[in-house]
Amino acid sequence: MLSSTFRWLHLAISVGLTCSSVAAMAADPVKIGLLEDASGNFALATIPKIHATQLAVDEINAKGGIMGRPITLISYDTQSDNTKFQELSRRLIQTDKVNVVFGGFSSASREAIRPIMDRAHQLYFYDNQYEGGVCDSNTFVTGAVPEQQFSTLIPWMMQKFGKKVYTIAADYNFGQISAEWVRNIVKENGGTMVGEEFIPLSVSQFGQTIQNIQKAKPHFVVTLLVGANQATYYEQQASTHLNLPMASSVSVGQAYEHKRFKPPALKDMYVTANYVEEVDTPASNDFKKRFHAKFPNEPYITQEAANAYDAVFLYKAAVEKAKSIDQDAVKKALESGGICTDGPSGKVCIDPKSHHLSHTIYLVHVKADHSVEIPKVWSDVQPYWLGKVGCDLPAKPDHRQYTPTDLPKKS
Repeated sequence: MLSSTFRWLHLAISVGLTCSSVAAMAADPVKIGLLEDASGNFALATIPKIHATQLAVDEINAKGGIMGRPITLISYDTQSDNTKFQELSRRLIQTDKVNVVFGGFSSASREAIRPIMDRAHQLYFYDNQYEGGVCDSNTFVTGAVPEQQFSTLIPWMMQKFGKKVYTIAADYNFGQISAEWVRNIVKENGGTMVGEEFIPLSVSQFGQTIQNIQKAKPHFVVTLLVGANQATYYEQQASTHLNLPMASSVSVGQAYEHKRFKPPALKDMYVTANYVEEVDTPASNDFKKRFHAKFPNEPYITQEAANAYDAVFLYKAAVEKAKSIDQDAVKKALESGGICTDGPSGKVCIDPKSHHLSHTIYLVHVKADHSVEIPKVWSDVQPYWLGKVGCDLPAKPDHRQYTPTDLPKKS
């Protein structure tokens, strides 16, 4: 009898300890690391991303977290400094031991930390529009890419305005690779590049560039300028009455120049963006209401804020599908298909092959008074290019960035 009672008591204690352990594990937070520029050259474009990430985390926590676990957001100011990106990414991985890393604005910052993520097999979401081509087993991209933006925008511009094109671009990998995409699409559509310039990020005077454009006489100018210094181009070109239509994948949606500069600096700017605050749909309007209620002093909700918000919910969906926060399990869930979220621009889904996101693409036209119209919408545009040229990450792990002239080798 004594032995039987002892065995029952031992079993009860064991069960109690097991339940307590499970409960403790369930209460352990999910650690999300955030690397964004709260200060520095890109801060104006990235602060809305920080706020959007905070909004997503707060909304998820208010509904019980992820699988019953609250999210802890560990956020660092990278100050638009790639050395700080590297230092702080190591801190997130080695000291904070986060489950996932989000963030990065410029392609240079992404490329500064991507090798660190790869060495650590760290799950990383790059939640920004960029020049495309990253085929990386550890990286998932929620921003739009060239086949979603340029393949829609450039043919539309050529049909409307003419086939002579001049490109001015930031002189680093974003601008250089984006310009390559523009060059190829112009050629494919029977057009001519009449000029191309790559401009250092420190440059803020564009007198010579404007003269070069005037001499070349293009039908429109593709502007791939980035950061506060280069944004001064728009007011300078307006003051010289250049009066040419402009096309861009980054203006308006990232740094809301149409709100910051006096008309007509952005007159006849055409942008393909996966989100701008002016999108008038139930999903967008609901997002704007919640965003501005939490951050009433935020002047504009950017495309990248929408991408950052979606990224957190995509991660949540993948964890719930994996039933685990184990990073390899979450990556497999993201690669399994069907990982989607209904965000500010509507439903978006991860492409398993390339780790990129489908998007609704809006053609945004800035008028002379800087009001905005959306004359065309392309629905559910897939990030098809990487998969088409041979990136298939579930079948063939990779860590390269490819371009139209540097393609994956055929196996």
